[in-house]
Amino acid sequence: MTICVPDEVGKQELKDLPGVEVVVWGDDGPPPATVDGVQFLVPPYVLSAMTPELLAGLPELRVIQLLSAGVEPWLDRVPDGVVLCNGRGIHGASTAELAVAGLLSVLRELPRYHVEQVAHRWTPGRTDGLDRKRVLVLGAGDIGRRVAAAVEVFDAAATLVARRPRDGVAPMSALGELLPVHDVVVVALPHTPETHGLVDAAFLAALPDGAVVVNVARGQLLDTDALLAELVAGRLRAFLDVTEPEPLPPDHPLWGAPNVLITPHVGGGTSGWERRAYHLVREQVIRFRDGEPLENVVSAGY
Repeated sequence: MTICVPDEVGKQELKDLPGVEVVVWGDDGPPPATVDGVQFLVPPYVLSAMTPELLAGLPELRVIQLLSAGVEPWLDRVPDGVVLCNGRGIHGASTAELAVAGLLSVLRELPRYHVEQVAHRWTPGRTDGLDRKRVLVLGAGDIGRRVAAAVEVFDAAATLVARRPRDGVAPMSALGELLPVHDVVVVALPHTPETHGLVDAAFLAALPDGAVVVNVARGQLLDTDALLAELVAGRLRAFLDVTEPEPLPPDHPLWGAPNVLITPHVGGGTSGWERRAYHLVREQVIRFRDGEPLENVVSAGY
């Protein structure tokens, strides 16, 4: 079987698999001569220039394995009969790590202390913390569960909410009663038509004064103008690794809003992510080669 990866790193990681030929095809050149025989395709992490027409012209293609957890840019590109798999598990730990780091930075006012450091001022004081905080985590997948486990180490209480309720996971329909009694909301849901704009003005208004909103999902889940109004009013605080629009324009008022910390969508941007990515790819290729069920199969848009 022939598989296609976006870089030489992937080729080196997979070249020893018996019965597998590995070819490289990134976005910086034309498809390789052997692309017509590709059955298993791993596109580049960043949104690829591989168009629906180009993909439809690959007669042997059976699987597209993404290196990202998000799939929305690919849903209208996948040819009929081709299985789409996402990269769930590759970036879960690092994204959860950033969510907790950002939350702690806001609670412990680290940006303010950095300003004091630059000014060479020693100004001790008392800050907020996670002790006895009630943390509502939207999303009970890899990221959400890691966030919940992490905050509980610091004596916070975590509540998981997801689109598919199960033991220990509340349904989305319970948000109305949960929001007023939680001090932190961490958004770790995929972007779908059902979650688009979920964190709107009414959602934010239901939170108690001083609550912290953390978004490590997609910017489109949160109403930027509604959050901006709450920040300017001094009622809510936020940590955002994703924004809408994205990239955030230099003149956007969110940059200068009080009580918000912004990072430029770097949840998965840690050293070693390629190793984790190709570990997943390797396992998926073996499953496909051996006729076993694939993991992370995207169904109904997620």
